[in-house]
Order: sequence, then C-alpha cells, then structure tokens
Amino acid sequence: MIVTQNQISSMPLHSIQPLSPTAVLGLWHLTETPADLWAGLPNPEAYQLLLPATANATRQAQWLAGRRLIHRLLQESPSPPQARAVVQNDATGRPWLAGAAPDTVVSLSHSGAWVAAVLAQGGRVGVDVEIIRDKAQRLASKFLAPAEWADAQAATHAAPDAGSAHYTLLWSAKESLYKLAAQRGIIFRQQLLLHSFSPQESGEIPATLVLSGAETRHSICYTQPAPGYVLTYCHEPAR
Repeated sequence: MIVTQNQISSMPLHSIQPLSPTAVLGLWHLTETPADLWAGLPNPEAYQLLLPATANATRQAQWLAGRRLIHRLLQESPSPPQARAVVQNDATGRPWLAGAAPDTVVSLSHSGAWVAAVLAQGGRVGVDVEIIRDKAQRLASKFLAPAEWADAQAATHAAPDAGSAHYTLLWSAKESLYKLAAQRGIIFRQQLLLHSFSPQESGEIPATLVLSGAETRHSICYTQPAPGYVLTYCHEPAR
C-alpha cells in the first residue's frame, strides 16, 4: 500500500511505499528552504559538520531533504528506533547510516524538486530520480550498448515525442543498477545491460549486471513521480 501525503500528518512527504517486509521507498517533493529543513532534522550538530561547504541554497535543500527523508523512513524500519543514526557518505559518495542497525542499507537520489530514497534491512538497493531532458539522448552512445541503442531508436521511432523521456529512463535505470552493484569503475555500456521492454507509464525493465566475468539478472522498476520526471529503483533482499 502506498501512503500518500494526505495520510501523513505533520510531515511534508509525498509518499511512502513498502517494497517488501524489509524495504521501503520514500518520495519527497521539495518546497522548503534550507532553514525549514534544518528545523526538523535530527542530530543537526552532526549534519552541520557534514554539509558540503560548496553547496548553494538549492543543493543544500536537496541534501537536507534527503536526510530528512531517510530519517522518516527509519521510522518504518522493523529495527528498534535509531535516534542517533546519521547519514554519511563513503569514499565513493554512497550513503550509509552510522549508528543504525548493521544490516541497514540505503540509496538516495535527488533531481530538481524531487528527492527519493530506498531503505532496507539487509540486501541491496538502488534508486534514481531524474528530470527529463535531452542530455541522455545526446549521450546515448556513451552509456548504451549497441543492442540497447537499437531498441531505443525503435521505441522512439514509434513514439517520437517520447524521445527525451525514454533515453532519460534508460540512463536512470542504469544509475539504479549501478548503485545496486556498489562498485567503482563500472562501464555503463558494457556492464550494466538493459533488455527489451515495452515502455509504459510504469513497469519493470529486465537487466543484466556483469561483474568479474559473472552475469546476474535483475529487475529495475520505473514510474513517473510527476510530469517531467522519471523514477527508477530496485531492491533485492538478502539471500
């Protein structure tokens, strides 16, 4: 069941969606100023030390909203309350939760006015939200394998008006798979492979991840949180 903003009292969230008994997806429609976001952020003294010094007001708001969202998702976790948990970033920029249960995993993304996060107990997660624009289509040859590019050209030939949206979706799906893989140095057009699918407003994209000579199959969910945006995400419980 998706819990919408109208059902969430005193919280400026857009939605909270359980993905499994151990994972939850949250969306935040960003309308607040940095000052508004600081006011409701747990452990502000820790975050004041972590806020990027070069972030302008827009980036600060996105950064703070991401942390507010993750703390809200922690309330949905089956683990005991983690009042002193702090969202940090590792050397590769991936977020992790200091002070949380050891098996807590999180993925975070922001673009424009939207922030998305997936939090889970165990397993692997990846999430990405993107503003639809023509950049992905212009750079398609750099991140799409030949078969993927051929599929994309066929799809956009059938629906010319969907060109930018379709290529942005493909880029976003690879971003979510990249975050799921949690390894540096991955070549998008060789190691993150998307298979044929019928584009709809929401659905799933079958994918293959190629790491260390081994291939694994995955499924990337996608939807549109609002006009002009795409959202992709994946969660794989611990085995």
